[in-house]
Amino acid sequence: MSVARIRAIEQFVHRSTADRGIATALVRYRLAGWNGEAADAYQDVRWSLDQLREQHGRDVPIVLVGHSMGGRAALRAGGEPQVTAVCALAPWTPPGEPVMHLRDQTVAILHGRGDRWVPARLSADFGVRARRAGARVARFTLPGGHSMLRRAHRWHTFTRDVVLAGAGLEPMREDIATALRQPSPEGLAVPL
Repeated sequence: MSVARIRAIEQFVHRSTADRGIATALVRYRLAGWNGEAADAYQDVRWSLDQLREQHGRDVPIVLVGHSMGGRAALRAGGEPQVTAVCALAPWTPPGEPVMHLRDQTVAILHGRGDRWVPARLSADFGVRARRAGARVARFTLPGGHSMLRRAHRWHTFTRDVVLAGAGLEPMREDIATALRQPSPEGLAVPL
């Protein structure tokens, strides 16, 4: 995803939430790609969380949002202190991606059914494993692919609603709350 596209999402969420006392921050990864065991994208998210704690204190709730590799990094950091929810958009979740750290965490996933970069079945498999580990996972699908260009308003609104609920400013949106309560696979394959 281009930096411009990420900025557009960040600005949408910021405009939608700024009057509610929510700040947004964009992680700039030091390296392009995941780079194996080093997982620098995840390390960059952890560093960013440390910076947020330093600037805003340890009582501020943090909702992580990420797309593709950024979704993987957000999910990997989802068990960090102060993280109250994770919103993963078309996340790259290869087989064997850790899930145990997400126990008791709220995770909302949105994935395009026609995604050719990151097959939607990967996030479905991840959701099943994360639920078994004790995470509260809701996974939604919609027509389209990886770029989030088709039906952009739905991607943006979903993200904003997860952020507001994760920050404790609004109740969880009813369709997400329902999916969180549904058993697998129903709560992991909800059309949006």
